[in-house]
Amino acid sequence: MKPWKEVELITENGEMKSAVAPLIISASRSTDIPAFHSEWMVNRIAKGYICRINPYNRSNLQYISFQNMRLIVFWTKNPEPMIEHLTSLDQSGLNYYFQFTLNNYEKEGFEPNLPSLKRRLKTFIRLSELMGREKVIWRFDPLLLADHLTIRELLNRISEIGNQLVNHTNKLVFSFADILRYRNVQHNLIRGIPIYNPSNVHQSEFTFDQKIVFAEGIQKLLNYWNKVNPDFQIATCAEDIDLEKYEIVHNKCIDDELIAKLFPNDHRLMDFLCIIPKDQLPFGDESHLKRPNLKDKGQRKACGCIMSKDIGTYNTCNHLCVYCYANSSSSAVKKNLTELDSSSESLLPY
Repeated sequence: MKPWKEVELITENGEMKSAVAPLIISASRSTDIPAFHSEWMVNRIAKGYICRINPYNRSNLQYISFQNMRLIVFWTKNPEPMIEHLTSLDQSGLNYYFQFTLNNYEKEGFEPNLPSLKRRLKTFIRLSELMGREKVIWRFDPLLLADHLTIRELLNRISEIGNQLVNHTNKLVFSFADILRYRNVQHNLIRGIPIYNPSNVHQSEFTFDQKIVFAEGIQKLLNYWNKVNPDFQIATCAEDIDLEKYEIVHNKCIDDELIAKLFPNDHRLMDFLCIIPKDQLPFGDESHLKRPNLKDKGQRKACGCIMSKDIGTYNTCNHLCVYCYANSSSSAVKKNLTELDSSSESLLPY
């Protein structure tokens, strides 16, 4: 069974193409669309479709129709350019929420092309005030270690940010860095940062015992933050380790439970989730239909996300974060962004 319906669409060139028509769009795990491609996305929503190109096999094209789209989940480190377009999304009747990664690696230069931490904090608060804090999820992701970047230092930096955001979000999501999993990440760390070299790059990853120490520390922060915001939670992203003992849950970044809470009046989304609106249930019956297994099988086993369609493309994010798995090199990114036209069907040139 295919997760999304297939439809026929007519491209701007007048060609008939087969396309998938998802309800939920991920924008995007592969690039920062709000930061660098917000105008492109708004243009493509108006056109009704995009063409997604496989960066490693340029002949592999997939058309994605927006005709059934009901929800966009934005992933970003700088949503500031997208804010001016939110009114347009609202007028289109689209639902959306943000996964906002707000790290503090300024001293290390791990995220070289980001605005200052001070500016990103202001943007986070502004976005939260516009949308509501439940729709802006804070990510400190990934957690990296170095000689001077200890667990205590990471907790101090998270505490400084969290104390400013606790009234502007209901959740912090974190993950431990997967450096050894991605060869290009190892190369980028070694090439781009003097503190790393081939003999110690593995030390940026957490051991099991270090994960426990970190969990103990962040639980103390959670207990403090809950006095300010009782709804505040902490969760891990795509991590196998069980930290529930420390009040840390497994996250679903594309989350059926959150979607049901935020958008209960969107009947198409509720039908997809097999949730019956309370006003349609028999008196006293709070039950739901038997829920289908909506896990996104294209993600890692430990990922809790439900199905969505990602519309991003590798090698199109100019943050150039040294730990990023989605960029092979800065030169590839520069080439793609130089050739990108905001009115084009795709984020990559054909």
